[in-house]
Amino acid sequence: MNENHFQNEIASHIGKILRDAFGKGPQSIYVSMDRLFVVVYLRNFLTPTEKILLKQGQIRAIQHTRDVVMRSIIPEIKVYLLLLTGMNIKEFYYDWDLHNHSGVFVACQFEGSSSLASASQEQYAGKEELHHEISCMSHRIQKRPDQIYSRMINKRTLLIVRCGVLIDLSKELIQLSDEDHLKQALTHLEKKHLQDNKYVEQILNTRIVDVFVGWNFQKDRSVIVFILNPIA
Repeated sequence: MNENHFQNEIASHIGKILRDAFGKGPQSIYVSMDRLFVVVYLRNFLTPTEKILLKQGQIRAIQHTRDVVMRSIIPEIKVYLLLLTGMNIKEFYYDWDLHNHSGVFVACQFEGSSSLASASQEQYAGKEELHHEISCMSHRIQKRPDQIYSRMINKRTLLIVRCGVLIDLSKELIQLSDEDHLKQALTHLEKKHLQDNKYVEQILNTRIVDVFVGWNFQKDRSVIVFILNPIA
């Protein structure tokens, strides 16, 4: 099977899983993948009930419900990816842009920093400058990451992985089981900085369509996904 076949099959199956779980699936699903990552970009994904809650400003209620549902369907998605592609998914991230009615899933098949380092050796225009900008942004909100890795999965999908970014205060909040508020605050602050970031757009010679931030607090790891619209 070629990569396009895998992408179509994954998009179709995930669409079915989401329709079964939420009662409504995304209008469109775009799958990007390489040997270590599968990135699934969802567009126009908001149920009628969620639209009402969003108008009332009940964003946290939507996020809480989605968190509950995602915990139940992530194992099914992992098993499906293993059976279809042979990828043994070690980490799974997701994030939403409710106002843009979009979302992203990132399934990762890697074991520690060594495999990440080998996967991120690919060069692309603006890589060093982008890593510097991400490091500075992380420093303003938490601290500079111990490592930053990135992959231009394709011309419209840029994936960044940060390791070792949490400060002691954040780690203490995690120990106190206050992950939800911490995740909400960190994601809001980082996306506020990255969305419509003209400097990043200039570095990459592209327009930013969507930005997503996912967290694995236990491993002190985070992913950032830029959905891009290249200028040329």
